[in-house]
Amino acid sequence: MVIESTTKFYKSTNILYLYICCIIVGSIMSMNRTTLIQGFLKIFFPMLCGEVVGMLVGIGVGTLLGMEPFQVFFFIVLPIMAGGVGEGAIPLSMGYAALMHMEQGVALGRVLPMVMLGSLTAIVISGCLNQLGKRFPHLTGEGQLMPNRSHETRSLSESEGVSGKTDVGTLASGALLAVLLYMMGMLGHKLIGLPAPVGMLFLAVLLKLANVVSPRLQEGSQMVYKFFRTAVTYPILFAVGVAITPWQELVNAFTLTNLLVIVSTVSALVATGFLVGKKIGMHPIDVAIVSCCQSGQGGTGDVAILTAGNRMSLMPFAQIATRIGGAINVSLGLLFLSHYLA
Repeated sequence: MVIESTTKFYKSTNILYLYICCIIVGSIMSMNRTTLIQGFLKIFFPMLCGEVVGMLVGIGVGTLLGMEPFQVFFFIVLPIMAGGVGEGAIPLSMGYAALMHMEQGVALGRVLPMVMLGSLTAIVISGCLNQLGKRFPHLTGEGQLMPNRSHETRSLSESEGVSGKTDVGTLASGALLAVLLYMMGMLGHKLIGLPAPVGMLFLAVLLKLANVVSPRLQEGSQMVYKFFRTAVTYPILFAVGVAITPWQELVNAFTLTNLLVIVSTVSALVATGFLVGKKIGMHPIDVAIVSCCQSGQGGTGDVAILTAGNRMSLMPFAQIATRIGGAINVSLGLLFLSHYLA
């Protein structure tokens, strides 16, 4: 009874998308504008380096274990970095079915467990990184990618006149802003095919950089963000576990060779993000946690990874890593496969 009602509620309400849009808009509106643009410009380099190293390490480990490089790349490594299920595993399985002349269900059955196990590995690593940050505080910005300069350390309330008072009107205005931006993202998806969360993210960043959102609206967005982060995160994770996680397929994929390839791929990706982020002057632990999201299970994976790492404020960057990075990987992977099989 509990499972049935939870599943029905989760699938009929799309509560995950409401959660993600409130988290994204709230965290962006809470950021310093200079830090925001620097973070977006710099995060792509560690992400790219992590992708390349992770793929090479995964293929290398799989080959050493006696697996075919073709099978390792297309059925383990690429699905891990495909951006989840709806935007990653399903388009991949459709492409594999068309190019390899196999049933889509068979392809999806092979790809989906790798996505799940990759996300599970990233969640564990994110939790370990959080503990590492507590032990070595100089390596983390506690949710900030870029070190604060002296003139950037003011909070939102100090720099933009936020009152700090809580009232229903302010809270409602923040929620309305998040929903409005998501609706505009949906419109963008209909017109140009850009995923709605990504379109919403770009719009929120644009509004923040243009400084056209009033302090009251920004305060409301921040309040909504804090509410969802505090009160909604764990119920969402419970609903995901009950409603959409294919536990049997996950258990069936637990073979030693698969686990070794998956763990080595995700570990190499995250370690590269850590080292490159440190090299270019970013907080390495926070960059590494964003890198974890490159192997996450879409939006649900981002929520779980950032919760494990206690870095929910990194959700905008996590969405870039998952949605845009995953879409690029799927497109390039299928393009490479079509040329390889030609």
